Amino acid sequence: MNTLTVGERRLELDKDGYLVDLNDWSTEVANALATAENLVLTAAHWEILELLRGFYAEFQLSLATRPLIKYAALKLGPDKGNSLHLNQLFNGTPAKLAAKLAGLPRPTNCL
Repeated sequence: MNTLTVGERRLELDKDGYLVDLNDWSTEVANALATAENLVLTAAHWEILELLRGFYAEFQLSLATRPLIKYAALKLGPDKGNSLHLNQLFNGTPAKLAAKLAGLPRPTNCL
């Protein structure tokens, strides 16, 4: 099992780098996960992460790429809810990487 150290805390990660305990998530954890992915989180990233966390809180589901694009377009508008924007933010794997950084489970139908 992999671990992530954030301050004094050692958090367990699964084999793909997702949090084992979703309750371990915090903004500091998200930033540490992003750093491990060579990514610096901006306001645009946080907007998507908060959107995903809200969706998960309501439906207990991590969105795959196409539903993520549609949901982002619905909630944030077409400028932010499109594949080009999301792929640029999340290094070409928006559903998987965004879910990981948001402290959510890996989307079940993502390769």
